[in-house]
Amino acid sequence: MNRLITAATLLALSGAWTAANAENESGFYVGGGVGQFNVQIDDIDDTDEAIERLDDDDTSWKAFVGYRFNPYLSLEAAYIDFGGPSDSIDASGSSGDYKVEASGFAPYVIGTLPLGPVELFAKVGYYFYDVDLSVDLDDLGGDVFRSSSSEEDLLYGAGVGMTFFEHLHARLEYEKIDSDVLDDADAIWLSGAWRF
Repeated sequence: MNRLITAATLLALSGAWTAANAENESGFYVGGGVGQFNVQIDDIDDTDEAIERLDDDDTSWKAFVGYRFNPYLSLEAAYIDFGGPSDSIDASGSSGDYKVEASGFAPYVIGTLPLGPVELFAKVGYYFYDVDLSVDLDDLGGDVFRSSSSEEDLLYGAGVGMTFFEHLHARLEYEKIDSDVLDDADAIWLSGAWRF
């Protein structure tokens, strides 16, 4: 008897979820997210090999808007601020600190595989961003290296999402920047979007 009640309850919940989400299989959405950005930079030539590697992370945020053509394909545009990872350094007898800042705009194509209430997705885009790197060494009286540049790099990732209350979509995702300036850069995001 308990198994029959449990099966009936699961069937009813599944039907309610399907009916609720059938209403917004396509349309606009808007959202934001917070995450952790990890960056590693190897061989900073302009510091005369005093600094061979920088590796740190920082809190990042993004805001995005998108359009779902159907449950499987979306286009999205995001403004992404990867924060400013910074840390103290002690290299080749010198001490000081460094900071890396990256922010910019990214258009994406997102492919989604709906699996009941859960959605798996993969995304690919292109990141147009500004990156600023500064290195200060105490022994040399402050700034020894400062770099600012505008870059364009491939951005890709994957994750899992779920929709609640018909319109609130939450997702957890991993994202990587394929960059020549940032040797190893990736982020983990927790984001939410309102599907209209």
